[in-house]
Parts: sequence; structure tokens; C-alpha cells
Amino acid sequence: MTMPHAKPSRRRVLGLAAAASVLTMTGCGLSGENALGPAKGRGTIVVGSADFVESQIIAEIYAAALNHAGHRAETNPAIGAREAYIGAVTQGSVSLVPDYSGNLLQYFDKKSTASTAEDIMAGLKTAVPQGLEVLQPSPAEDKDALVVTRDVAAKYGLSSLVDLGKVCSNITLAGPPEFQERSYGLPGLKDKYGCVPGKFSPINDSGGPLTVKALLDDQVQVADIFTTTPAIEKNDLVVLEDPKNNFVAQQVIPLIRGDQVPQTARDVINKVSRSLTTEDLIGLNDRVSGDEKASTVQAAKDWTEKKGL
Repeated sequence: MTMPHAKPSRRRVLGLAAAASVLTMTGCGLSGENALGPAKGRGTIVVGSADFVESQIIAEIYAAALNHAGHRAETNPAIGAREAYIGAVTQGSVSLVPDYSGNLLQYFDKKSTASTAEDIMAGLKTAVPQGLEVLQPSPAEDKDALVVTRDVAAKYGLSSLVDLGKVCSNITLAGPPEFQERSYGLPGLKDKYGCVPGKFSPINDSGGPLTVKALLDDQVQVADIFTTTPAIEKNDLVVLEDPKNNFVAQQVIPLIRGDQVPQTARDVINKVSRSLTTEDLIGLNDRVSGDEKASTVQAAKDWTEKKGL
């Protein structure tokens, strides 16, 4: 999920490179047309995505479901970070993108303190600019989580971040470098759970294989890993509960340009959202990024067919 949390290589990337002007975007997936050419009036719903696999899969699912329902849809994948793809929706070259509720709210309202799914959706209703809209959120969620091995959970009696706070000085915690400064990172853990790790180990792979290996090798005892990472289930890792909502809700949510997505298309996307689960995201990520190396298009096609969409 804090688009948004975009992740360092995903939803949380907000650096200068990510903020490259929409004027530099090319029209991949737009049948040779300039990506800045407005989608409006072409009779086609252009579905964009962020520059990471999960977002691209969801975009392909939206497009497949829309085409199956009789709409004309095509994808413009891997546009970039949030500034870029929201810019594309705002100026009309893209009609629809998948995003993540908590990060999307924080993008539009940087002072927001909402953390629960309900409060975030209430905030989005007023924070989204005129001309843009959000559709129904999905039960599928991808968010930060602190994860431990079964052995570490048993050794320290860990099931939640409350438990972690009591032993935090004895452990090494791994996360992306920016975890040291983010409100939900070390500052949030200290504020909400009294957790100050004995050591912080920065690993710049967004909770990926290097982070997982460090955890499994006991080089670190706790790691920040995203909840739809297939390695959690494959390695029987324990996700620590977060009763004080340090990590805000990150439901998959469609962001649209209102004048380019008719009600019948909105109904299709809302049906997709209702059908998509966190477990689906884990499986789809594994198909594309795991040993199978399926294409995002094939994974999306198979999922929509399986769900009757």
C-alpha cells in the first residue's frame, strides 16, 4: 500500500527524479500517440500506473475488465512516481490510475493525521481536487509492516508492536534509509510504542530480497517489509500487529479524471475493487516477480477470467 506510501522504489518516492515534469513522459501504451494528447474525445479510457510491478498489474486488470465489459481501454504503464501519474490524470492524458488510500490522502493533504481506513476515505472526499475523483476502495491493501521470524517472535514473545516496544533496545531493525526520518518510521515507533531499536540497519531495496535475507540470517531481528511481499508467506514470517495504527491504511483505490470515465465504466472498476483481495495481490506479485516470470498482462488476464470479470 504510503502511496502511498510511494515506496522508495514504489509509492513513497517523492524525489526530484520522480517529480520530472509530465512534459517529459512518452506515450508507451498509447498506440504511438503523444502521451500528453488528451484521452478525452478518443473514446478510449487510458489506464496509467506507477513504476512498480504491483501497480502495473492492477492497471492491466482494470483495462482487461473494461475491455471485457465493452469499453475501449488501453494502458500507459510505468509512468513514474505519484507526481507524474497524478499529473497525467490531472491534465487528461490518463483517465484512471490505481493508487493507495493513505498515501493518496497524504499527497493531497500533507497535514492529514488520518490513519484508519474510514478516516482516510472521509478525508479523501474533501482533499481530492476538483475534476478528479476516487472510486470505491478495495479490501486489498499493501502497507508497511514490521516483520520477524518465528524464532525471534518466540524468543521475545512478539505478536504486536506493543510487545516490540518492551524489547526494542535488544534488537536490530532493518528498513529503507528514509525509515529513519518518516513519521511512520523510527519517530512513529518511538512516539507510539516507545520503541527505540538498539541499532538501525539501512537496506535500500524496499523490503526486498536483501532485507528478507538479512532477517532470515538473523543479521537483523525486525524488518520493514510490505504486506503483499510473497516472501512473508513463503518464509512463514510473522507480521507484528499495529494496534495504534502507526502504519496508516493503504487500500488499493482507483483515482479517475471524472469527465473521462462514464458511470458504466466506474461500475466495472468498482466491481474489480470489490473482488480484489490482499491475498490476490500477493499471488499476482509472485507470478510476475517470482520464478514463473509471468507478464503483467497475462497475470491480469488470468485473474479477471478467474473472477468472472
